Amino acid sequence: MSNAQNSTVPGLVLNNSVTIPQLGFGVFQVPPAETQKAVEDALEAGYRHIDTAAAYRNESGVGAAIKASGIAREELFITTKLRNGEQGQAASAFSNSCRELGFDVIDLYLIHWPVPSQGLFVDAWKALEKIHADGGARAIGVSNFLPEHLDTLLEFADVVPAVNQIELHPTFQQRELAAKSRSHGIAVEAYSPLGQGADLGSATVTELAETHDATPAQIVLAWHLGTGNIVIPKSVHPERIRQNLAAASLQLSRDELAAISALDAGARLGADPAVASFSQM
Repeated sequence: MSNAQNSTVPGLVLNNSVTIPQLGFGVFQVPPAETQKAVEDALEAGYRHIDTAAAYRNESGVGAAIKASGIAREELFITTKLRNGEQGQAASAFSNSCRELGFDVIDLYLIHWPVPSQGLFVDAWKALEKIHADGGARAIGVSNFLPEHLDTLLEFADVVPAVNQIELHPTFQQRELAAKSRSHGIAVEAYSPLGQGADLGSATVTELAETHDATPAQIVLAWHLGTGNIVIPKSVHPERIRQNLAAASLQLSRDELAAISALDAGARLGADPAVASFSQM
């Protein structure tokens, strides 16, 4: 399988010198039965960065797709995440994820949500630091951590998170959180990068799509890449999977990036990490 298409995806060097492909493929809400085919389609299109989580219950489908693809493991970047209800058992949860995926080493392991009401995320982080020190994860990070959660974590952390994966799209940019993350050397990774499709109908986006002979999704993904975000769009449609990857070769001007950045409306779609307390079990 040729890597030619993949060569257009820029790599972003994390704070521990590990390089992550800046555009990846997410499998949030992809049904377990459909995951293997979707990931096989993504790998065939040229993606080399796959993002899953124990809570998605589709890690085994990701692993099966990678095995079937024949692509060397070292060519791939795989992220998975610790479930909220397992913050007190991170070591065994990590082992379970490795078993589901069929790998000994995960490229990036994240605490999925802070769940401040549990008061366990610092303990979970210490467990992730041990997993990292033992070579189980090449990089460790967090997801959905707000400024106050980062402050608490950094007070006790020996390892600064490599990534903070957060809801981020044109109408919900979390600028203060993104800036704070980056100020500590923590890369910002965007989930729901298209606003679950809601941001694609904006006049700014559709006009730019026309100008560039691109899809609205490609314009928004190019905005993410142009503003320095790691981004993990999800689709189960082979044509859209390919189109999303092609966004890596689309360059927007500074003015065009600014026009999309002006769409920020504080419109959160997902749960609020300040109060979210679901177990994901």
